[in-house]
Amino acid sequence: MPSFDDHGAHIHYEEFGSGFPILTFAPAGLRSVIDVWSQPSAPINPTTEFAANYRVIAMDQRNAGGQSRAPISAQDNWDTYTDDHIALLDHLRIDKCHLYGQCIGGSFIINMLKRAPERVAAAVLAQPIGRVGPMAGRTANFNGWVETVKDRPDVNEPLLDAFNNNLYAAGFVYCADRDFVKTIKAPCLILAGHDEAHPWPISEELSKLIPGCELVVEWKTEPALTAAKAKVQAFLAKHTPAR
Repeated sequence: MPSFDDHGAHIHYEEFGSGFPILTFAPAGLRSVIDVWSQPSAPINPTTEFAANYRVIAMDQRNAGGQSRAPISAQDNWDTYTDDHIALLDHLRIDKCHLYGQCIGGSFIINMLKRAPERVAAAVLAQPIGRVGPMAGRTANFNGWVETVKDRPDVNEPLLDAFNNNLYAAGFVYCADRDFVKTIKAPCLILAGHDEAHPWPISEELSKLIPGCELVVEWKTEPALTAAKAKVQAFLAKHTPAR
């Protein structure tokens, strides 16, 4: 199983197909691991959908219940994850790639666009997470993730509260504010969300704030799913750099 170590983190990843690279971030919140791509919650599985034309890279996020492990601290935040993503690109010697992320992957993408915009050719955000309204403690998803790490000796309640606040207290898309989103230059396509964790108002507002952003409103069930897959394929092809 391919993996690498970086600043105390052990990161597991897998590759599918060949061609221009696509770095992917699976759904399931902080339990984002490669296997989630093959579950019904991911109607578009990039590891199979795009592997005929692209080098698709999938990864287990740190401490998500998969094979990636790292220390947990009260200072961990979105940049902690983005450090892993950039380290993976460096490890694979990839200077530029597409990004495809579902659920929490949307915020991973936006934070990558903050930290290393020059490395992103284009990005697809499928049902991006966000919050409309005030924060109400820990989310069910965060509490579910806690179950995977609660027995670790380096984890305690004050640490978990700090980590939760670092990730989610800001609201909107959590990792960035609206002023930043307005400055995004990479071509973006949003597959809209329609539930509490992936609110429609967040997808709609992102599509209006990101310059030139494209939006697909319905995409998770047929016949809309087939049309959405074709739309994503055409979007990626349009923005793949010529060799």
